[in-house]
Amino acid sequence: LNPGQAAVLGALVADAASLGLHWLYDAGRLRDLQLSGPLAFRSPNEASYAGVAAYFAHAGKKAGDLSPYGESCRLMLAHLARRGGVFQRQAYQQEWLACFGPGGTWVGYADRPTRRTVVRLLSCATPDDYPAVSGVDDDQLPALECIPGLVACHRGGFDSLLQVVQQAVAVTHDDPVARDAAYACALALHQVLSGRSLVQALGAAAEVAGPVLRPLLVEALAMSVLDPQAASARFGMPCHLPQGLPVLFHIALRAGSYQEAVEANILAGGDSCGRSLMLGALCAAEAAVRGVGNAVPQDWLQRVFALPGARADMDRLGC
Repeated sequence: LNPGQAAVLGALVADAASLGLHWLYDAGRLRDLQLSGPLAFRSPNEASYAGVAAYFAHAGKKAGDLSPYGESCRLMLAHLARRGGVFQRQAYQQEWLACFGPGGTWVGYADRPTRRTVVRLLSCATPDDYPAVSGVDDDQLPALECIPGLVACHRGGFDSLLQVVQQAVAVTHDDPVARDAAYACALALHQVLSGRSLVQALGAAAEVAGPVLRPLLVEALAMSVLDPQAASARFGMPCHLPQGLPVLFHIALRAGSYQEAVEANILAGGDSCGRSLMLGALCAAEAAVRGVGNAVPQDWLQRVFALPGARADMDRLGC
């Protein structure tokens, strides 16, 4: 995989790997499950969630499927492939609604910003009436779903990339923390793909992350030893960016490999899929840039059902 391919495929694989224990909030249960075998690529099983703090959302899904977050990431890649790598907001809104709206191709859980964005787009008479900001006031991790594909496939400088990222984020999210997080994550991945180390890229991203996120990210980066459960206990397991983004940054900086990062993220609990996309993109991209073995384990790549289509889209884009 070249670095751009690694970023996008690494994001999708990390999401699928995390699906089976997504939204399990009990650290003790996760440790017990870890004793019975790898946490990655488990089929969702309601028994794993019984009797503890958890939300079982993925009945009917199986190991190798994407979460709705991963599906949105894949959708952005497919959009860019259809349009020569150029983000076209109204066309993307149409495609997004055809996926997540009534009768759409996505079958499964839909979160709050997805449901509310669907309602807003359906209220418009025609696609020409779609507002530039169709998203809702929401500061959760799904705001970052579009970033791996946009950054990996962008052919201009960072300023033009940032404009596109903010347009894409506004399709589903209209929140200052979400905008700050998108800026920081786009910068981090762009710098990794440009050859900077994760230490440098994450440090630079923390500095531009805005007044809410910056102190949390600086604190997370200062944690000297990989401890995903300590990080999630400190910052939080749920879906909000001030909780999930520091955990993501801590794991990305301290994990020794892509696989270790993905497994640590699952062990951190809570919204593991929400954190997984940027985490997987960053760690896989750095491994590819550094030429350290397989950026993403080959057997993991083979387990994700959406990967052949994603590979074909990346080939069309020349990424």
